[in-house]
Amino acid sequence: MRHTWRWFGPVDKVTVTDALQAGVHGIVSALHHVPTGQAWTVEGIRQRQDEIRAGGLEWEVVESVPVSEDIKTQSGDWRDHVANWQESLRRLSQCGIRTVCYNFMPILDWTRTDLRWETRQQARAMRFELTDFVAFDIHILKRPGAAEDYPEALRSEAARRFADMPDARIAELGRNIGAGLPGSADGYSLDQLLAKLRSYQGIDPARLRGNLVDFLSEVTPVAEEVGINICAHPDDPPWPLLGLPRILSTRDDYAHMLGQVDSRANGMTLCSGSLGARHDNDLPAIAREFADRIHFVHLRNVTRDTDTVPCSFFEDEHLAGGTDMVEVIAALLAEEKRRRDEGRTDHEIPMRPDHGQEILDDLTRGAQPGYPAIGRLKGLAELRGIEAALTHPARGLFA
Repeated sequence: MRHTWRWFGPVDKVTVTDALQAGVHGIVSALHHVPTGQAWTVEGIRQRQDEIRAGGLEWEVVESVPVSEDIKTQSGDWRDHVANWQESLRRLSQCGIRTVCYNFMPILDWTRTDLRWETRQQARAMRFELTDFVAFDIHILKRPGAAEDYPEALRSEAARRFADMPDARIAELGRNIGAGLPGSADGYSLDQLLAKLRSYQGIDPARLRGNLVDFLSEVTPVAEEVGINICAHPDDPPWPLLGLPRILSTRDDYAHMLGQVDSRANGMTLCSGSLGARHDNDLPAIAREFADRIHFVHLRNVTRDTDTVPCSFFEDEHLAGGTDMVEVIAALLAEEKRRRDEGRTDHEIPMRPDHGQEILDDLTRGAQPGYPAIGRLKGLAELRGIEAALTHPARGLFA
């Protein structure tokens, strides 16, 4: 696999040189400062490329070109935003970039109640605590109709939790849950979040799926034309939140999306952590079934408190948690071998060690939550070890 590393630009406290020393092959980045819906400029893309080259690496994967809420709801300036998304693909191709990740999550990107939760080893990890989230939804955000979305036992537990919740924790939940895309300046106050939620009234899962297919029907031909693979990231966590539909949470969701727009250029970002938060997602099986359409991989692991949907979970060490990482990597290596045998130029699948626990000097660095230096380096080393064992000339399966 092609080992990559996410970098949030010059503001990132983990540098490109840090990534180079970690031994990665390339960088995953984006133009986080460009307002959602606007086309990226060639000048802006090349400036980011120059910033990355100054650290000794190349910009290889875009994560993400954001999809606007207008596109997701097919309202406002959505047609102009689609045209701008298409133009961004053309300009990225002109600059030599061939892989673009995006997501179709309504309003919120990945959602956590805790950004630096303490593990039993005294590391810091991101966590989704279901009771706290329900307390936020019903008692802090006060979303109309929120209580109807949860069973009585969970509502009662959330009410007790909220009654004992300090003001500092209430404010923290608002900040954590209302955050925007990682690396962006987006984010919502409680009033802004409620207003955004109202914009989705009347949009059920079927309609949102239709809007996704309409979007892909417009942008995939451009991706084919300019030689770019686009790849949809799964919902995180993979279930409805705040009454919003989520439509890329399961194997069936991806089968629908990939079948409706059946082009190799239209693919998936296999995120083992996002999909792994559901006990009913078999990650090795998903990797094998959709192998030909996997264009980008995020490898991380989560430990679920319960095998229910939804559930509480935290981001565990890369080889801990509920996902069999050896089997997932074996499926990806088998696909790479198949592509090489076919003579495909995209036989090497870009992978990044996704997220990571804050350990050692990470605890004082203050990097983007989920993106520490040493925690990701540790994860990459573990994942690289699995890959080396499976591809060893004497004992490997995919040499």
